[in-house]
Amino acid sequence: MNSNLPMVFSVTSGKGGVGKTNVSVNLAYNLSRMGKKVLLLDADLGLANVDVLLGIAPKYNLFHLFHEDTSIREVIYKTDYGFDILPASSGVSDMVSLDTGQKLDLLEAMDLLEEEIDYLIVDTGAGINDNVLYFNLAVQERLLVLTPEPTSLTDAYALIKVMKLHHGVDKFKVLVNMAPDMKTAKEVFKKLYMACDHFLSGVSLDLVGVIPHDPNMRAAVIKQTPLCKLAPSSPACVQLAEAAKKITNWKATSELDGNIKFFWKKLLFQEQSVA
Repeated sequence: MNSNLPMVFSVTSGKGGVGKTNVSVNLAYNLSRMGKKVLLLDADLGLANVDVLLGIAPKYNLFHLFHEDTSIREVIYKTDYGFDILPASSGVSDMVSLDTGQKLDLLEAMDLLEEEIDYLIVDTGAGINDNVLYFNLAVQERLLVLTPEPTSLTDAYALIKVMKLHHGVDKFKVLVNMAPDMKTAKEVFKKLYMACDHFLSGVSLDLVGVIPHDPNMRAAVIKQTPLCKLAPSSPACVQLAEAAKKITNWKATSELDGNIKFFWKKLLFQEQSVA
């Protein structure tokens, strides 16, 4: 395996509407601005919207990879913003839940890209369905996005609970989005921390950043342009750039923790054969 493993992390959430895909797009943009080779995987397979946020119309998407033998290099779309995307399909029921063969096909296809990228950002769907859990198990780090809304908090806790109790995942990065002020953001994080500490022993939460509510974000969505391209000095972009800097300190590791990892299929299967 390549000694310089890509850092693979998910941007995930317990509920929709928390700005998760906007976070993914702008982290990809900021990391690419730092000279990193970034691939953004739209893993909300049945309700893809990365392409909508960017105003692009890729010729191929993951449906073609799974069903029409299109190569992963053909599916990859190079954006004008310095990063590439692996687009998914929208409104295709066959993509709502990947079967075992499709999961292995995706892992095998991703192996080809191992030495070509520094960061793989996996923008998952929301909730606790099979695809969301699968992609959160396949990554090295999980960035959980939540907002001050009570439903966002309870659904974030539900995702952590399932990952912890059913899959043994106990470490999460947290990003509070659309925060009216720092005090509110810290209170939200504290509530999540206290709930996990009380009911889910051993869970570790690390607050990566607080993104303030920013009207520039809506303008960026309407113009189908990354916020940090449209308004680099806006309050939200400043904090997204800070979060991206923190991510550059995350270290990819070759140690397996019992879960399938992107790019690690060969190593995983080797260990299984030895056992």
